[in-house]
Amino acid sequence: MLAGQKFTRSGLLKTLGPGVMYAGAAIGVSHLVQATRAGAGYGFELVWAVILVHLFKYPFFEFGHRYTAATGESLLVGYRRVGRWALVGYLVVALGLSVPTAAVLTIVTAGMAAQILPLELTPMGWGLLLLAGCIVGLASGGYRLLDKVMKLLMAFLAVCTAVALVAAVSQGRVGSTEFEAPGVWEGGGIVFLVALMGWMPTPVDASSWPSLWMQERMKQTGHQPTLHEALFDFHLGYVGSLITALMFLSLGALVMFGTGETIAGRADDFAAQFVSMYTGALGRWSRPVVVVAVFITMLSTTLTVLDGYPRVLTAGCRLAWPGTVGFQKVAYWVFLLIMIVGALLIFQYLTSHMRTLVDFAASVAFLSAPLFAYLNYRVIAGGSLPREAIPPRWLLVLSWAGLVFLAGFSILYLEVRFGWLEELIGRL
Repeated sequence: MLAGQKFTRSGLLKTLGPGVMYAGAAIGVSHLVQATRAGAGYGFELVWAVILVHLFKYPFFEFGHRYTAATGESLLVGYRRVGRWALVGYLVVALGLSVPTAAVLTIVTAGMAAQILPLELTPMGWGLLLLAGCIVGLASGGYRLLDKVMKLLMAFLAVCTAVALVAAVSQGRVGSTEFEAPGVWEGGGIVFLVALMGWMPTPVDASSWPSLWMQERMKQTGHQPTLHEALFDFHLGYVGSLITALMFLSLGALVMFGTGETIAGRADDFAAQFVSMYTGALGRWSRPVVVVAVFITMLSTTLTVLDGYPRVLTAGCRLAWPGTVGFQKVAYWVFLLIMIVGALLIFQYLTSHMRTLVDFAASVAFLSAPLFAYLNYRVIAGGSLPREAIPPRWLLVLSWAGLVFLAGFSILYLEVRFGWLEELIGRL
């Protein structure tokens, strides 16, 4: 049942956590790699894309927090109410996305770790060390440890990124002022645009993660959050994600745009390039700030994603196939093992193709976004919410606009990549 609407300081403190963890999952490759690439390649021209994708994805992430605060159930239960097909379909796509997502995060984070730790390891060695550390952390502390660590990491990340941006602004633009960005609406620009928005702020399938983290937080504190408390927690993470994305884009525009430098394809080369470009422009004093901020960005994302996918897949299997209840504790670790083994296999063969792998995974995530967005809308519009938790009309209108936005760009991307729409029209 929906808890009372009173907004109290103690209740808010007991509620805060899932939104911060969401921000940790969001602020990763999409911000560090893709937003920086957007700034490096197009200057400030793609600021609109970062803002619009946050705007049009907003309802579908908000619905997850709203549903759990109103019903006490996870968003996965809402999918089951829509139909078993919806839940099973979600699980299949989520499992398919989990491995390449884990691979991308491992590749980029391992590259950053090599810049901060004085160890002589191969890229695969860094990947193994990173994943082993994450497993130990998740096994020893679970949600409680993750909740505490993420609050500290995200606070420190915000400070480090802000310091770097202030320094970049005071230094001024490094590249040539006569340099002109390539056309965004050409074929290559559209492909990158979709890759940028695919993981910005996160794939829509991740909207179910905070609902499960909310349930864990309720168990931890014994507090059922009010709708206002839950949405405050959500907005803290979501707005933080937007601000951080704009900061990374601005850093790329100020430090890299117009310099003639292109983003390296290998993760370790990208990490070294990223650090050297920033320290070269801002001064050697900034190296610790930049390196620590970047590593924290990727480590926080890796931790939350390695917990998010196994958690949601385990809970989903329990709902879709009740007979598996007895295997739930094992299932979490099985799904985590699948992600890790798959990530390491991809890591071994595609380390030198980081940009291609990032763009592929992000594009697939964007193409699946309309499906998950529609499911979230169906859950909220299904009549299972108490009257006081029903979204306002403006939010429902924005959700329909979001569906059009996501579907429209998906069609445009497919047309640019494969030309199937023009061929179909020609046949007709």
